[in-house]
Amino acid sequence: MTFGFAPPSTSSLANATRGGSRHGRLLEPGEWSAAGIPLLRNPREVVSGLHSRHTPELSTAMIAVLDPEERLVASASFVQRSASADGWEYRNALLAALRRVIPHDLRLRTPVRTAVLMYCREGDERWTEEDGAWMWGLRDACTLHGLRCGAYITLTRTGWQVLGEGRGGRRPSSDSRPERLGDAVAEFAALNLSTAGGAAEALRRTAAR
Repeated sequence: MTFGFAPPSTSSLANATRGGSRHGRLLEPGEWSAAGIPLLRNPREVVSGLHSRHTPELSTAMIAVLDPEERLVASASFVQRSASADGWEYRNALLAALRRVIPHDLRLRTPVRTAVLMYCREGDERWTEEDGAWMWGLRDACTLHGLRCGAYITLTRTGWQVLGEGRGGRRPSSDSRPERLGDAVAEFAALNLSTAGGAAEALRRTAAR
């Protein structure tokens, strides 16, 4: 599995100089690929559902919890104004969001639910230090909330990308106008996606609320 790398920006170099990544609170692409992150059966369905539900702007993080059948159990979003490339800060923000929307599963011996993170940002699909910090934060937040660590997805002007899997698409993108949840479900049905049933049903229930 390969990643593209974005050239370091002035801000990321400054963060590195100040020790932003010195403590190891980010995951390199190789570490993420080796972590055994479970593959999404239908990433486009998850991406479109989160995009429709949370209408993200730049710097919006969307955390979703999926059951074993990949049905949406809960989700939350927030805008992360500080791009510190420090996974500890991102972990705390993700954990706070999870605690608002769903009880922890720490009593279970083995996690049964999976958390997936989608982050809307500038740039393209290539890995950045900021992505590495979000990956570290997602993995640690999942551990502290009793969840499996799932996919990390970027949403940019060029579309969406599941980092580490090589899967992505042009729509939705950070510039896309969010579809209504009912329209998204209808589109999935029209495309006859083989795994659409579980997440589509979750979207129907959400749209009915």
